[in-house]
Amino acid sequence: MKYIRMPIEKESPEQYGYERIKFNLTESSVRDRSINDFGVNIENIVLCYGDHLGNPQLRNLIATEFPNLSAENVIVTAGASSALFIIATSLLEKGDHIVVAKPNYATNIETPKAIECNISFIEQSFENKFRVDINQLETLIKPNTKYVSLTYPHNPTGVMLEENELSKIIKIIESKGCYLLLDETYREMTFGSILPVAASLSPNVVSVSSLSKTYGIPGIRVGWLSTQNQELLDLFLCAKEQMGICGSVIDESIGFEVLTQKDIWLPENNKNIQNAFNLVKNWMDKEDSMEWIEPKGGCVCFPRIKPEIQIDLDEFYNCLNNTYGTFVGPGHWFEQSKRYFRIGYGWPKIDELEKGLLSISQAIHETREK
Repeated sequence: MKYIRMPIEKESPEQYGYERIKFNLTESSVRDRSINDFGVNIENIVLCYGDHLGNPQLRNLIATEFPNLSAENVIVTAGASSALFIIATSLLEKGDHIVVAKPNYATNIETPKAIECNISFIEQSFENKFRVDINQLETLIKPNTKYVSLTYPHNPTGVMLEENELSKIIKIIESKGCYLLLDETYREMTFGSILPVAASLSPNVVSVSSLSKTYGIPGIRVGWLSTQNQELLDLFLCAKEQMGICGSVIDESIGFEVLTQKDIWLPENNKNIQNAFNLVKNWMDKEDSMEWIEPKGGCVCFPRIKPEIQIDLDEFYNCLNNTYGTFVGPGHWFEQSKRYFRIGYGWPKIDELEKGLLSISQAIHETREK
């Protein structure tokens, strides 16, 4: 495999140094939580090898609210990124073909590139409101296509997929004899009706999610993949065992306790996201230098500086970062123009978000050509 270091990781706030950032608008999750927030006691956990599939109680909790899924359909992984890596390295070899929506979370693209796959991109553009063109998706699938990779709610735009659209896509996948990989990390952050877990709808679907984004605990590495397809599950388990045998029993125990409490704090969590979104929306309504496709889920958006605005983009980011101490996720993290940037509005406190948005406006004003 031919690895490269992804800009989204190389330039991440944890690598740059949180202490150097005044207003952090780069994060794609809710604000990080403490283990004390959940009242979890880890003192009596035996530090043994765990179940290779993952903590059975955790897997049962993940699966049982969805038809056609049980604990046996779930493999717990070290975050969603590990699940995506397991899927790609299990299913793909050099020269294989996949279809991937773009822009996307970098791992969904870079791992297949490292394997030297042939990739056809579903180009999601501002002009088509970052929607997936289902007809284009169908035409891109070839006889040797292994899977189609989508993310909803979409990262970095927050655009959603309708349930009838998901059903159409699954029918296409089944008729073509390939798989659908659906990254559902932000599923519970949807503003309206929440999509069902896609893996519960067809054996041709693999769903991926984690506790990092919606649950605000990326410091424990707990994600999962789920599928009804036993052959795929066996293959993915082989990959997981060769990579690390099993997960951390501490992480998975914490993950189970957190998930048991979601009905208590998830509504409050989503209320905080909505308040932050309203602040961003009000700012966008008044900021005449920028435009966006309004998100329908998640905790990120992907606005752009209007094409007609003459601006030195490198100087804009220099001013934003070094004069105002404000950081966003620049477009090149997603192989897009630097006119775009991802704003994570779920992580900062409201006053930090407000000041960070003001800093963006000021940086545009100071660096645009008059």
